[in-house]
Amino acid sequence: MEMSTDNIRGFALALSSSFFIGSSFIVKKIGLKKAGMYGVRAGSGGFSYLYEPLWWLGMITMIVGEIANFAAYAFAPAILVTPLGALSIIVSAVLAHFVLDEKLHIFGVLGCVLCVVGSTSIVLHAPKEKNIESVKEVWYLATEPGFIVYSCVVVILVLVLIIRFVPRYGQTHMIIYVGICSLMGSLTVMGVKALAIALKLTFSGMNQFVFAQTWFFTAVVVICCLLQLNYLNKALDSFNTAVISPVYYVMFTSLTIFASMIMFKDWASQNASQIVTELCGFVTILSGTFLLHKTKDMGETIDPEPTILSETELSNETEFSNH
Repeated sequence: MEMSTDNIRGFALALSSSFFIGSSFIVKKIGLKKAGMYGVRAGSGGFSYLYEPLWWLGMITMIVGEIANFAAYAFAPAILVTPLGALSIIVSAVLAHFVLDEKLHIFGVLGCVLCVVGSTSIVLHAPKEKNIESVKEVWYLATEPGFIVYSCVVVILVLVLIIRFVPRYGQTHMIIYVGICSLMGSLTVMGVKALAIALKLTFSGMNQFVFAQTWFFTAVVVICCLLQLNYLNKALDSFNTAVISPVYYVMFTSLTIFASMIMFKDWASQNASQIVTELCGFVTILSGTFLLHKTKDMGETIDPEPTILSETELSNETEFSNH
């Protein structure tokens, strides 16, 4: 089926967004490393990176990418826009390999390819978006019991992670920081979608900023974005970028599409074959992420052991010869 003009615009904006966001991970990481040399590291709760120009350059690059992403949601459904974030994984992983010297093995390359194949499968079978003519329609969808339950579960999980798990496991378990970012991200996208629709309708002559609902969605987006930014900085400063990007992408995409399915009922117009194909796309992406994760583990455990063993053996030999 041929893509509509709006879907093509959304597709192009989402692609350019991925290039900017993928690059921003690398620039911000360089800035965080430089800032950590003369101040308290972000991973340890410091904010010295705020004085580092490279970090701000990375932030500007990310903002440009997010603006393009924001605009994409005004034209295309979330289930089409969100999976295209897979391209940012490729950009981030390849740049991390060459710029940050974070090793990307052949399995990592295969993992990247699988992420793209899975995303392509989802994009090609994305459902049509409903025609929404007022932000009040979005508000009605957001206040239905299903989405209210989902929102409450997300908020409770985030609070539990921040209060109970961040102090104990934040520095050793990447999933804590990434989990917070992904859970809040699913709510952020729903708010962004509502706000993008409001802006699109406003520019077409129907002012949506006279409604309190529009300002509520704006507040949700600002609060969620600030929270995500804080914990994403901690994650980037503490763990390997080539692993953070895909894991964050998979969790964020899965939760976002799940939230979109509940709120906008994206899959209501699809048949079983289309839904199964999209699920296969997710499995393919998850496989790619697993390969990237194992690549990182392999790279970190190859060298240290032989050195320790040889030193021990040398010590034993010296002791034996002295006797």
